[in-house]
Formats: sequence, structure tokens, C-alpha cells
Amino acid sequence: MHLARRLPAISRNCNVRLIKTTSAVTQSAAEEQIVIPKRIQRSPTAILEALSATVGRDPTAPHYKFHDDPYLIPTSNVSKRTFAMAQEAGRKAAKWIKEEHRNLFMHQEAQPPIEAFAPKMVFNEESEVTLETLEQLIKQSLIQDAVFVYNLMKTKGVEITAEAKQSMLELLSFYNHEEPMPEEFYEERWFKENTQGQQRQTKTWKDGDLAEQVFNEIEPKTPQAYAAIIRGMAKYYQADRAYALFQEALEKQLQLDTATYNSIINNVNFLKETPDQKWELCKDLLQQMKQQQLKPDLGTLNGLLECISSFGNYKMGRTCALQVLSEFKKLGVELSLGSYYYVLIIFCRERGPVSHVIVDILNEIQGKEFKIQHPKDTYFFATAMDVCRNHLHDRSLAKKVDKLLHVGNNYDLIGDTYKESIYYRHYFALLSQTSTIEEFLETYDKLVPNVYIPEPGIMEEVLKMIELNGAYELMPRFWSDMVIFDHINRESLLLRTLKIMLNNKPDVTVKSQQQLPEQFAKVALDIYNKVVESEGRVKKLSFTGQMIGDILTILVRGGNWEKAVEVFNNIDKNQHRIPGTPSDACLMEFVEAAIVNKSPSQALQCLQYAVENHMDGLSLAERINKGFTLNEVHIAKMKSLVGDSFLKE
Repeated sequence: MHLARRLPAISRNCNVRLIKTTSAVTQSAAEEQIVIPKRIQRSPTAILEALSATVGRDPTAPHYKFHDDPYLIPTSNVSKRTFAMAQEAGRKAAKWIKEEHRNLFMHQEAQPPIEAFAPKMVFNEESEVTLETLEQLIKQSLIQDAVFVYNLMKTKGVEITAEAKQSMLELLSFYNHEEPMPEEFYEERWFKENTQGQQRQTKTWKDGDLAEQVFNEIEPKTPQAYAAIIRGMAKYYQADRAYALFQEALEKQLQLDTATYNSIINNVNFLKETPDQKWELCKDLLQQMKQQQLKPDLGTLNGLLECISSFGNYKMGRTCALQVLSEFKKLGVELSLGSYYYVLIIFCRERGPVSHVIVDILNEIQGKEFKIQHPKDTYFFATAMDVCRNHLHDRSLAKKVDKLLHVGNNYDLIGDTYKESIYYRHYFALLSQTSTIEEFLETYDKLVPNVYIPEPGIMEEVLKMIELNGAYELMPRFWSDMVIFDHINRESLLLRTLKIMLNNKPDVTVKSQQQLPEQFAKVALDIYNKVVESEGRVKKLSFTGQMIGDILTILVRGGNWEKAVEVFNNIDKNQHRIPGTPSDACLMEFVEAAIVNKSPSQALQCLQYAVENHMDGLSLAERINKGFTLNEVHIAKMKSLVGDSFLKE
């Protein structure tokens, strides 16, 4: 009853508060004006990139393109390439099916429609083509279809505008009449750059092809037409004809742009031979740009530095480079990583004086994030690490270069798989020579094997570091890595592994080393089996007396007597095929093990082997005589081998 009497009052109070609140909100809205912010253009993966930045990358995890499964994670450079290209082959197969069976993919479920999901048009002699068709093909960079449609339009008498011809000329000149690799095949591009980067710069321009025909059809000749054909020829190293057309355009007093001048500067090395001639031509081109009031840009700077880097005269190259850098600094042109790459190869030459220019470069760019601006930008990090290792041998500078590599998205500028491998090859080699074993292992655990797999040469440097630091307890681990990385067919690695285990006999009284003799024996036996298994192969490994003797000694120390006997029987049986012999110390340790295992027949066999190979048999005979209670047959055999001097006290 009490609540029922209070309800009307509650209702009146709520109405009052509602009226007051509404009037307050209305007054506030009148005072504040809503401003809609401008739309920020973002990439399709912007949200994923933002989320990824909050987490960071796990260096112990494999690359996302590989299955995170112990049996499917590649453990060698060859398997990495095989796994990645296998996925690429699947994408190619799917694309082939889509094109070959286009009738199955004519439906469009996505709204708005996605062009990439639809099969591309197929053109034949009866196809109805228009100017819009040609423009669309040029926009999509479909070279073969654009060429076919262009020729078909000419055959049918369809008018082609000057703008369309110019676009066609630019397309053909840029791609040299070759179909570009589709963007979705990024793995193939990642590995293909490896071979393309090593190819020598030679003329690949297709003389007399459609690009030149289209250029001849354009009347009157425009500066844009000359620019397109000159840049195309210069890009594919048809330097002489590009320069001739360049001179022709200047004679006609046509205004060419900065990019066209840059393309000619990039080809100066093909036009002139001596450094003086090259430098004079560069200065002439710069004077012509000044006369036409063209401002040089980053492409001009890098073109000049590339030309200077080819000078055999170190002093002249250094002087010209400093002059160019000073002038472009006054112009306000900011250097890219490609510019710094050229500076490094100009100043830090193999046969030139030592230069610390990389110190100034790192002080200038440390902590900065770079974006790709020039094709040579991807060469900087590998070259900088090469300078740190071979030119200066400075670990602190290498650490700075590596720190710069991991700033923001700078790792995108590492280049391709080949440059990435070179970068870490120099980095690991330098660390193995200058770091403590603990510091090296910290980096090794972080990068191997998911980021970098050491080559055999680097693994040998690691073994040298282990030997130098006396860290022989790490040998079982690194042998396991060598097996996983498929380095066991390298004889130099096998010999050094055996040498380290032989010269560093574990102290079994120390608890941490009690398991090492047995582990070393397993490694030695593994090496023995690998050599035996390779006998039927083309690139086979061969035993030497020193190698198989080291294996025998390590097996004896590890207490694996049965396998030690098997190895010695192999030595004795194939002594005429194995070059060299085991050392005297090796045979003595085998005799000591025979005494421990109460096997006089094996000891006598070892003595006979030593005598037959003109080794010290008397010491072995004396030890056998002291270690065993010999019968008359054994004593008679020993007398026949070394005489009776071993019986004298």
C-alpha cells in the first residue's frame, strides 16, 4: 500500500528530471558542433599490421608461409626454397584451372564484383575490340593481349588515338615486350631476384619490336614519346641508340624531363670507357639539365654515384663523390639507402685504404625508418655488413647495422633471399670471431634455423670458435645442427669435428662432463656410418688414416668397444686403400681398451697392423705383455713380429 501511494509522486519526479535532462542535452548540442574527420586512406591489411605491431614477431617460430609443425618446418636453404615454391606451384595450378575451365567460373557472387576472381577475356580474330578495350588492357599491364588487340585494331581500321599510342609505347618500353610476373606470385619473385641480381648487365632490349614501330607511328613526335622510348632502351641497356635518340630530341629542341636525363646518366658506363670521359659526359648532361631548368632528383644523384663507383682511380672517385654529395645537399635532395650503398662501395674498396665512412653514415641514419625509393636500396644492408666484417672487422658497427635493419619496416629492404643470406653470413662470421661464446649463442638461438641457416663455411667458423674457447661440451648440439642442415658431406667439417673431440678429452670426474665421452662416441660413430654410406655415391667421402684413427680413439674413450673393434677391422682390412695410418697414440689407446675388455686377440691384431705399416710395434708389445697373461702361442706370435726384446725388463 505504501508503494502504491508513492507511485504518482515517483512518476511526477521522473517527468521533471527528464525535462531538465533533455533541455540540458539540447543546449549542449547547440553549443558543440560535430566535425567529421577526413577519411584516412589505409591499406587492406592496415588493421592486421596494427595488431601485429602490438605483439611482435616470435623469432623461434618459423615463417608464416611454412606449416608450424616439426616435421614440415624446412631445416635447410634448399628445403626452404622447395617448400615455398611448392605453395607457389599450387597457386599457379589454381590459376591455370581458372583459365582453362573458364566456363566454371562465370558466376559472380561478390558484390561489388572482384575482377581477380573472374577469368580474363580471350581475344581472337573475330573479337569486337574498341579503344576502351585497349585502354583497359594497358591499364592492367596485359602485354600479350594489348599487343594482339592493338594489331587487330589496325587490321580492322579502328582509329587509335595519340593518347592510346603513347600509353602503348610506355607499356612496351617499360616491360620490353615481356609479360610481367603476376603480383600474386611473390615467392617466385623473392627467389628469382637471387639469379637476376647476379646476372651481368647486358643488352636485352628487343630491337625492331612493336615498341619502336609504335614510336615511328606517332606523328608529330612529342617529348613524351621520346622520353618513353629512351627510358625503355636505357633500362634494357641499348645505350647507344638511347643516346642517339636523346641527341635527336635535343636537336629538335624538345623539352625532356629529369627521369629521361637520369636514364642516360645510368648508361654512361656503356657510352664511355675511361673515368675522365665518363665524368665529362656526366657534367655535360648536368649542364644541359641546368639550361632546361630541370632540377636534379634522387635518381640523378644515384645515377652519378653509380657512374663514379665504376672509376678505377680511387682518389678521383672519392673526390667526385664528395663533390656530388655536397652539391645535392645544397639542392635539398635527401639520400636513400641506395645512395649510401654507392658511397660504401666508392670509399670501402678491397684494395683501397681503410675508410670509416660507414661510421658517419650510421650516425646520420641511426633509428630512421626507410621506404623503397631506388632499386639499389635493397643492397645497402648486405654491403654494410660486408664492410663491418671484411673492411673494418668491427662488431659494434655490425650491431648498429643490425639494429637499423629492425627499425620499423626496414627489414622489407633486406632485398631477396640471396641478399638476406649474405647479410647473415657476414654477421655470423664476424660474431664468431669477435664475440664471447655466450653472446654468440644468444644470437644463434634467436636466428637459427627459422631466419637463417648457416652455410658450411660459417659452420666451420663456429667450430673454430668452439675450439678456441674450449667449449667442447657444445659439440653434440652443433653436430646435430650440421646433420639437420645437411652439412655432413663436407669433409672439412667432419675433420674439424673429430679434431675438437679428440683434443679435448672430457674429465669424467666433473659431473657436467660425465656424459660427454658417450655423446662424443655417438657423434664419431655417426660420422663413420655417413662415410661408409657414401661409398656408392658420385660425391663420396673417403676415409683417411688420420680420420678413421680419430674415430677409433673417440669410440674407445666412449666405451663403445664393439664398434671400436668393427672400425679397427675396417682399418686392417682396407689398409691398402686408406691413405695414411692412425697415430701411434691411437693404436696405444686401442690396446689399452683391449686390455680392459680382456681381448688379447684384438691387441695382437693391432700389433701386427703396426708392424706391417712400419710403426712403433715395440711399445705396443711391451704394453700387451704387461697387460695380459699370455700363453705360448701369443708370445710366439709377438716374437715373430717384434723379436724378443719386449720380454726384457
